[in-house]
Amino acid sequence: METRRFGRTGHFTTVAILGGAAFGTVDQATADAAMERVIAAGVNHIDIAPSYGNAEDRVGPWIARERKRFFLGCKTTERSREAAAAELRRSLERLHADKFDLYQLHAVKTMEELDAVTARGGALEAAIAARSEGLTRFIGITGHGLQSPGVFIEALRRFDFDSVLFPINPRMFANADYRRDAEALLRDCHARDVGVMAIKAITKGPWGDRPKTHTTWYEPFTDAVQIQRAVNFALSQDITGLCTVGDVTVLPSFLDACARFKQMDAAEQEATIAEAMRYEPLFA
Repeated sequence: METRRFGRTGHFTTVAILGGAAFGTVDQATADAAMERVIAAGVNHIDIAPSYGNAEDRVGPWIARERKRFFLGCKTTERSREAAAAELRRSLERLHADKFDLYQLHAVKTMEELDAVTARGGALEAAIAARSEGLTRFIGITGHGLQSPGVFIEALRRFDFDSVLFPINPRMFANADYRRDAEALLRDCHARDVGVMAIKAITKGPWGDRPKTHTTWYEPFTDAVQIQRAVNFALSQDITGLCTVGDVTVLPSFLDACARFKQMDAAEQEATIAEAMRYEPLFA
């Protein structure tokens, strides 16, 4: 599988980054089988969070055995310094790790949330302190929703984050405002040597009133051809890699698509964006 330099961290990350959300509701045997598949695919980067159900408990035994294999990223949704510091230590304990490679302020979706985490006594102070203590090497920020690229452009003005994580898929790039801000953020990250992870790459749309057939909170593509096209689109942007889908049954197809990635030229990307207009947007 292709690897790309994860910004100034210097780590050469596989284009598939294991998204821990897939392990939130599965038993240990299912998690073990998925981890074996992940390792066989050569994945060398994990992104996980305590907000992902039981994910830390399921992945923890593998970190204990395979820590040197993985660049380990974790997150906090806490907004205060004290609460974030406590959550970081709980995550280290659950994951059987003595430090993270990357610790991220998670789900910062609005300017108000950015104000909260970067304020005096905010969660950013906990991450900075953890870096000083050797509990993390790098600090990042993550978010969802239509405002996230604009929020992160401002976040990078306020603090020299080492990484960002936000959604990239053809349907979201069909939104002209979102695409403008996302492309501006990608240019900013390139100039600053900031690592970029993308999420929601294979999103088909919201579930709406339909019964959920997968553990993702959005409806994912499940057809191999559609998954490949969505992965090719996302990885054709100036990013490091894609966090894998939050469902273990779709995970193998996602990994296969990343291994078979082929760069889309500009015309192919525009055609993919135009075709995606037939799907309902995930974020209103």
